[in-house]
Amino acid sequence: MSESAIVINNTDDIIGSVIWLHGLGADGHDFSPVVELLNLPMLRFILPHAPHRPVTMNNGYEMRAWYDLFGLAMGSPEDATGIAATQLTLEQLIQAEIDQGIPSHQIVIAGFSQGGAMALHTALRYHKPLAGVIALSTYLPLKASLALEKSTANQSISIFMAHGTQDEVISLTTSQASLSVLQAEGYQVKWHEYAIAHSVSMAEIDDIRTFLTSRLNSCR
Repeated sequence: MSESAIVINNTDDIIGSVIWLHGLGADGHDFSPVVELLNLPMLRFILPHAPHRPVTMNNGYEMRAWYDLFGLAMGSPEDATGIAATQLTLEQLIQAEIDQGIPSHQIVIAGFSQGGAMALHTALRYHKPLAGVIALSTYLPLKASLALEKSTANQSISIFMAHGTQDEVISLTTSQASLSVLQAEGYQVKWHEYAIAHSVSMAEIDDIRTFLTSRLNSCR
C-alpha cells in the first residue's frame, strides 16, 4: 500500500476511512495538506496515486491519470474502458478497508476533478452501502449508463458536491449538468458553490469537515 498510496492516521482506534482520489497530473501527496487541515484523527485517509498514462487531451503526454481524457466539454468522448479499470481498483481499495475491520457504511469516497468523477462513478455503482461521497470541482462521467448500472445499496448515499464559480478547467455549467442528472436519478445532493477557481478553499475544507464528522460519527 505504501508504494501505491499515502495512508494518514493509520491507527487502531479509527472509526472510519476516507479514500481520496487526486486530480489529473497530481498524485496522492496533493491532498495531504488538506487532510492535515481537516484534523480528523479518528479517520484513516487513503490517498492513492493514479498510474501514469498518455492523456489524449494533453497531446498524448504521459502523466498520472485515472483514465484518458479526450476533452472536458459536455459531449466529449469518454474513456469507458479506463474508467471501468479504475472503478475496479477503487473497489479493491474499499475492500481492503473492509478487510481491516471498517464496515462499508463507515467508508467515504472522495475526489477532486478527475478523482471526483471516479468517486461519483464508483460509489453509485458499489454493491454495499457507503457512508458518503465527496465530489469536488468535478462532473459525473458516463451519465447515460448510470440509470442501468447504479446500485440500490447506495441510492440514498449522502453526496457532498462542490464547485468553484470561477473554475476555468471544469465549468460550473458542466458540474451543474451533472447535478441535474443525479437529482433526476433520485439522489440527494448537498450542493456547494465557492468563489474560487479550480482549487479548494478554507471555507470548503470547513464544510467537508462538517460533512465527514456528521456522516462517520452517525455511522458508529
